Amino acid sequence: MKAKYTFDKTAHAVFTLNYHFIQCVKYRRKALINNNIIDDLKQRTRKIADSYRIKIISQECDKDHTHILFSATPQTDLVKFINNLKSATSKAIQHRFPEVKKLLWKGKFWSDSYCLITTGQTTLDQLKKYVESQGEPNATNTANKD
Repeated sequence: MKAKYTFDKTAHAVFTLNYHFIQCVKYRRKALINNNIIDDLKQRTRKIADSYRIKIISQECDKDHTHILFSATPQTDLVKFINNLKSATSKAIQHRFPEVKKLLWKGKFWSDSYCLITTGQTTLDQLKKYVESQGEPNATNTANKD
């Protein structure tokens, strides 16, 4: 059975670029402590993402970190998006929810580091087999099988 890709398009490109972004609160402080803070974070994340033409697929939080699944275009400046997201959400949360400031040191909400993982519609092993089979007689598109 062949798997079917879902692509986004621009005038000159066809692509699917999906990411899993994980951001922790500085020192893993449990600052995402109520639904109002989490809802505000999600709303601001979507607003910032829209300005970068990024589509938020899903976002969920635990008390000390957030996971965001999103799709982007090849032109997206991911570092700029992430830095803007961290800065804007940090300032807004600390301003709207002053109780959070008591949990933080020196006004730093997010950890400096983050995790960004590419995700896809096929596995790396499937793609590797497909690439390695190029030029072989009767080669089939093994990236879309399984």
